[in-house]
Order: sequence, then structure tokens, then C-alpha cells
Amino acid sequence: MREPGSDIQDASGHQQDIAQISNRFRGFLPVVVDVETGGFNAQTDALLEIAAVLVRMDDSGTLSPAETYRFHVKPFPGANLDPNSLAVTGINPDHPLRPAIDERDALQRVFREVRRELRAQNCSRAILVGHNAFFDLQFLNAAVERTAIKRNPFHPFSSFDTVTLAGLAYGQTVLARAAEAAGIEWDASQAHSAAYDAEITARLFCGVVNRCRGLYRGR
Repeated sequence: MREPGSDIQDASGHQQDIAQISNRFRGFLPVVVDVETGGFNAQTDALLEIAAVLVRMDDSGTLSPAETYRFHVKPFPGANLDPNSLAVTGINPDHPLRPAIDERDALQRVFREVRRELRAQNCSRAILVGHNAFFDLQFLNAAVERTAIKRNPFHPFSSFDTVTLAGLAYGQTVLARAAEAAGIEWDASQAHSAAYDAEITARLFCGVVNRCRGLYRGR
């Protein structure tokens, strides 16, 4: 049996440290993202909140959530705001005390922190982790295209979806139920906040990865 933090061989026979996140995910850096929106159509509906949670691996190979970056976003010109979606999220885009910034500014701030972490962790590309990741990724990609941002650190179509992972590990797919099955306290009053949902998703993702650590080491 290998000890925590020991080396294993990659496909080419070279030794690698399994406690390095860049090796654990083949050069990809998982970044947990949650968005709150004005509807379900990424092309027409407003992006209203975005949160990103970084994850880090300690010397034993245990993955844990780290910093959270969250921004309120001003609806882009002509954006659709579905009243039903706003009722679910509780967001009032016109509230005078809402500290919203332009969509491009919000994305650039998130991307700046992600690129900094990519360099620090020696990773080549970020990969989005989300609960129903396709939803978050399509809104992220649509906003990148809309704002003409050239340096998007995220892979354009690959992702880790905690719906699938939680269904496999805990037999639950709804975020609240999956969190409870994983032993994570769930506060319904904070749900549908991008920061809260991203942080719960990060804890869920890290828990599944850590449960599978023995399988990875023994491959």
C-alpha cells in the first residue's frame, strides 16, 4: 500500500506526486462555479451573479475548498429577466444597494484569480465544476462571447458535474439532498445565492474526490 503523498507512475512510467492537484487531474484545475440568472436561456437571459470557489490539495492528497470570489452582475443591455426566475433567486436587479458591476468586469475579475491559481498550481487549464454544470458553463461561455473576452481560462466544453458524482457516491442528485447525504449542513435560506451554492458544491465535489482517493492510488 502506498503512503499518502507518495509517488505513482503515470502512463509513460514516470513518477509523479499524487498530492499535486495538477497530476491528480491531468493538468486541469477544478474550479467550482455557480451562476444565478434571469432565466434559462444563456443567449438572451441575464447573468446576475457569479461565484467561483478554488480548491486546493494538501500534502496527503486531501482536496478542500479554498477562497470564494463572488460578484453581483448588471444585466447586459436588452437582457431578459424572467419574473419566475427572479422569484426563485430573490434577486432584485434594480435594488439601489445591490453592488453590481458590468458583466465584463465580473468575468475578468474571476478569470484573473483563476489564472493566478493556474500558475501557482502548475496547471494548464481550468475545468468548471458545477451542480448541473452544463447550465453554468453555457452561461459562462455566452457571457465570454458577448463581452469579447479573449483569454478564457476555462475549458470550453469539459466539466465535472456534481449531479452525476453525487448520484454515484450518495444516491442523491438534488443539491440539498446530496449535501445532507454527504454530511454537509444545508441552510435553505441561503440557497440560490451564487456564493452559497458554489461553496456547498465545492464541499460536495471535494468529498467525492476524497472518497475516491484510494481508487486513484490503486489504479
